[in-house]
Amino acid sequence: MSKAIKRLMIDSIRAELDGARDLLVLNTAKLDPVKDNTLRSGLRKKGIKILQVKNTLARVALKESGVTALDSLLVGQTVLVWGGEDVVALSREIVKIAGESKDAIVIRGGAVDGQSLNAAGVDDLSKSMGRPELLSKIAGLILAPGARLAGALLGAGGVVAGQVKSIADKSGEGGEAAPAA
Repeated sequence: MSKAIKRLMIDSIRAELDGARDLLVLNTAKLDPVKDNTLRSGLRKKGIKILQVKNTLARVALKESGVTALDSLLVGQTVLVWGGEDVVALSREIVKIAGESKDAIVIRGGAVDGQSLNAAGVDDLSKSMGRPELLSKIAGLILAPGARLAGALLGAGGVVAGQVKSIADKSGEGGEAAPAA
């Protein structure tokens, strides 16, 4: 293969990855063409991109994109997977599919923000909280002190207002004025 063709293929891989830094590496060699097509179309519907690559070209394209954590994983038949809602949702989906495939899909590992993960790391990542869960937890933690403060202020104010109303009601029934405090 000429250098010009290799350069075109490397540029094509870089353009396809479009700056993705959270990638998973799979081996799908045992999938038959029908199951492979089903896998690809199912992932596409979920916004997950999949690309089978030649290792040497992928290594160069990833290095030029700033991702070097995958170098040790690029051996044999290699399929790169990225996209989805976030990397946790991506890993959940891939771990689920790999579990259902009866060893036809092998997870080699991945890269998350430049950090390399092995297959066990991808499995652990799939069990952690995703971006929406973390954002809701953070929002709850941020709002909790304010809610407690508002409850404390409203609680004491409510007690005082109730006492004032009670005194006003008593003074209104008996016809006498409320005692001066």
